Amino acid sequence: MSKPNWFVTNLSDCPWMTTQRFGPWANLELHGTFPHFGVNVHILQPGQPACLYHRENQQEDFLVLHGACKVLIEEQEVPLKAWDFVHCEPGATHVFVGAGDGPCAILMIGARRSPQELTYPVSPLAAKYGASAAKETNDPREAYAGTDPRQPTKVAWPLS
Repeated sequence: MSKPNWFVTNLSDCPWMTTQRFGPWANLELHGTFPHFGVNVHILQPGQPACLYHRENQQEDFLVLHGACKVLIEEQEVPLKAWDFVHCEPGATHVFVGAGDGPCAILMIGARRSPQELTYPVSPLAAKYGASAAKETNDPREAYAGTDPRQPTKVAWPLS
């Protein structure tokens, strides 16, 4: 079957994955990996990190769609609310953490180019939220060792 060169979907129809530690995210790449950028919507509960504090050699952009969160960026904590936009040039160390009193939804878009280079530094700020690597590494498998496996899940969209 050939892949379409365009499609329309609704978040409620997308496959969702989750881990207990990092919460659910929607995979919008329904017809295979997009070659130029990755895109997903991540849902965070208050205090829940989206991933580990990291930097990479890729540009990334984020738009808070719903609720409140904070971005830990370059060892600073910045509060965010719906419609706030965050741009990260390559090399900006960051992670998002849910805040407020309900779920937060963030549109996450990142460039893809080869080779991808990642660094997971040790961060006292990120450690407060369970989002720091145990030791600095460039290996995602080492950084995420011990994290519960990804599981398919269902998410009601839109969030209430």
